[in-house]
Amino acid sequence: MLEELRPRKTGYYRSLPFLGPVLDGFDDWLLRRGYTLSTRRYYLSLLGSVERYLQDHSERKLHELTVEDWETCRSRLAVPDSRCACGVTTMRRYLEESGIIGPSRPEEPGPLRSWVDRYADHLGRVRGFEAKTIREHSSTITRFVDHFSRASDGFSLTEINTTEIERFIDASSSTRSRPTMQHVVAHVRGFLRFLELSEHLPPKLRTEIDTPRVYRLEKPPRALRWDVVKAFLESVERSGRSGMRDYAIFTLMAQYGLRPSEIVCLCLDDILWRSHRIRVLQRKNKKTLILPLTDLAATTLYRYLREARRTGSPRREVFLASRAPYLPMKGTGVSEAFRRRVLRSGLDIRLQGPHCLRHSYAVHLLRQGTSLKEIGDLLGHSLAESTCMYLGLDVEELRGVGLPLPGGAQRGVQR
Repeated sequence: MLEELRPRKTGYYRSLPFLGPVLDGFDDWLLRRGYTLSTRRYYLSLLGSVERYLQDHSERKLHELTVEDWETCRSRLAVPDSRCACGVTTMRRYLEESGIIGPSRPEEPGPLRSWVDRYADHLGRVRGFEAKTIREHSSTITRFVDHFSRASDGFSLTEINTTEIERFIDASSSTRSRPTMQHVVAHVRGFLRFLELSEHLPPKLRTEIDTPRVYRLEKPPRALRWDVVKAFLESVERSGRSGMRDYAIFTLMAQYGLRPSEIVCLCLDDILWRSHRIRVLQRKNKKTLILPLTDLAATTLYRYLREARRTGSPRREVFLASRAPYLPMKGTGVSEAFRRRVLRSGLDIRLQGPHCLRHSYAVHLLRQGTSLKEIGDLLGHSLAESTCMYLGLDVEELRGVGLPLPGGAQRGVQR
């Protein structure tokens, strides 16, 4: 309620022509999403500029404003003070969720853009792709379509030729690696094949696109020495909420070899305290793995849940964002936290992705004498070949595999 935020100015805020009637509901919405008192006061202070803008530039009532109107307000207020843009965006989200303003008007798809939607429907309905894969294909094909739209106004599908396709591939390759470009080329080929089946392109146009060569195991997996892993974990400060959360995340990754996607999907029900086990849904093979809950993992998780995790949250995911609205973490959040902790640690760690902790765990098990089959089961590998790549990282064991030099070469080189 506004009385809690600004007791002496409650009447003033409620008398504002545009935002006054909704400020009480807006504050209650912030409170339900976990925002602190100081943050709620901060947002209320930002809305003064928003109110003045609406009074000067809008002749309609609040419920008649559209999402496009709020976007215009945000962009104009961001020029003198970028903080106001945050207030506009938050208020717009509240108005949308509360149904006070309607959704944005959908754009009319152009002749090329409509094909992207039809192709996405084809991937899901005919080819049975998962939603994530469809989004990846659609992202590439949207850029592909935009490339032709910029090349010429009103460009038709029948004018797509090898030259323009190669230009798109060249432009994409400037900021992407060879393995990524393999996916880009595969997406384009799939789209061209779909157009061929629809009789909108000449046959076999897709076969004229070269794909970059990527060789399996051409690069060894990235792993850290185990003493570096332990030093990194010790460097994570645990006095604050985010520190305790990050330490728990990286401890689980180092102790169990979990992927970031498996970390963020870990739920409270997956921690089986009574039986001292932890349940992990392996994201790639969709299998459930039951692992023993080690003393270190149990202690770390208990402290995080008791002292750092947001109390009273209805979310069942273990790891939440450290700031309001306290939504479940994403895989990108784990990567960002890893890079931040590496910079603060001062250690010579050049690997910027948290996946290196998974590889380090595999190599650590290998050096302890764990079989490849057991390592593969723990990491969720469906093929033994995927686990064998770690053999190349055990340098000390590889030294004993070397064959003796033939003939008298072992006696040394005569000078």
